[in-house]
Amino acid sequence: MNPRTNISDAKVSLSQLIKIVQETNEPIIIGKTDNPVAILFVFKESPSPRKLGGSWKVKVEIWDNFDESADELSDHFCNSVIFPDKK
Repeated sequence: MNPRTNISDAKVSLSQLIKIVQETNEPIIIGKTDNPVAILFVFKESPSPRKLGGSWKVKVEIWDNFDESADELSDHFCNSVIFPDKK
């Protein structure tokens, strides 16, 4: 169970509470009249943001005619029978 303290005790001993949180890596719940109102926890730096784009540039080649439709393939999709007669 996470340690709890009240607001007035937290004001007086904030430095000590921060030290405890850093050492134990456990959050401390701060409450007012037995109701939790805040949580003191260790700040973890998020990793640097990833650069968008370019990561697949040398791994994938997109041909110039990528957007052109292949007539044979289009014909199969557009003109084929969904349930052909059984022979």
